Amino acid sequence: MSVQGQLVSNDTPGYSTSWRLRWHQYRNKLIANPRFQKWAARTPLFRLIANRRATQLHHITAGFVYSQTLAAFVELDIPKLLADGPAQTDRLISATGIPEPALLTLLKAAKGLGLLECYEGNIWGLGELGAAMLANPGIAAMVRHHQHLYADLSDPTALLRQREKTALGNYWAYGDVKKGDISPETYSELMATSQGMIADYVLDTVDFNDKARLVDIAGGTGAFARRAVARFPNLRATVYDLPAVTEQAAAAHNSNDTSNALQYQGGDMFEDPLPEQADIMSLVRVLHDHDDKPAQHLINKAFQALSLNGQLMIAEPMAETPGSESIGHTYFGFYLWAMGSGRPRTSAELTSMMKIAGFNNVREAKSPMPSLVRVLIGDKINA
Repeated sequence: MSVQGQLVSNDTPGYSTSWRLRWHQYRNKLIANPRFQKWAARTPLFRLIANRRATQLHHITAGFVYSQTLAAFVELDIPKLLADGPAQTDRLISATGIPEPALLTLLKAAKGLGLLECYEGNIWGLGELGAAMLANPGIAAMVRHHQHLYADLSDPTALLRQREKTALGNYWAYGDVKKGDISPETYSELMATSQGMIADYVLDTVDFNDKARLVDIAGGTGAFARRAVARFPNLRATVYDLPAVTEQAAAAHNSNDTSNALQYQGGDMFEDPLPEQADIMSLVRVLHDHDDKPAQHLINKAFQALSLNGQLMIAEPMAETPGSESIGHTYFGFYLWAMGSGRPRTSAELTSMMKIAGFNNVREAKSPMPSLVRVLIGDKINA
């Protein structure tokens, strides 16, 4: 039996008083009517709206092609090939080993996405979006690892029914690193590369001048903590992560820096005690990787470990961010589902979780790039 038309009926509680629901049903029936579609296409004002909606729907339909265009663009190192300036098609053919007809297909596709620009004489240069990728190497790193996500999304309904043993879950094998079965090097490198850009946005948002000790929970190789102590000279930071991660990160850090502003401590953030006596703790792109129960447990532990009058800072992309709705529930929703744990949360949900743990005066600090990262801060006023 079809469920179409059975999800909401006139007997549904609140239906008769829900103006928004009635309007949406009327609107959708109208839009789905072929006669209305034809009329709208012939009417000047409605033609503009219809054309815009048709283009939006096409972008959704073609989204996978767009992502694969970007994947090929990155895999062939075209941003690097054009980093010093425009180049003729022949040079790009020689550098990539792709025949001219095929390469032109990619170059024209990349131009359509704003990654490239074309000039007279078969000359190609980076477009605004392509040039922006040079400043943010984490973007290319994320694109390269998306092959695992694409593999899982090749059958999206199967993924929705079964999120275990996925390609992306195997890539982010936190449990295997914890047991020592695999090295954390691969995904630690990806996190460090992509974290740099995010760390700068976060540090542009907050002021740690009155802070003495930061504990960065699940801080990986220390990308955020390193930038924090460099930005705020009076700050000392401890990076807390799995022993396999911190040992590797500490060895690399100690060979390049003789200061004692940054330390590494190994442990399991869920099972072991967190470092105490910090006046600021940070969770940067951590909570959305975990389901509600462990995420709440981690916030509770942070509250217990913080010094009185200490603060917890949560920084991550958040769902339902105005103007960036597709980044939250669409991209991160499916990404985290494929990863096997976690979900995107709204600012209100995270605020509620912080209050449950005991934090007061939970507020959002204004991020310069809310589509990528938003920042919440809560105070520990009572022990």
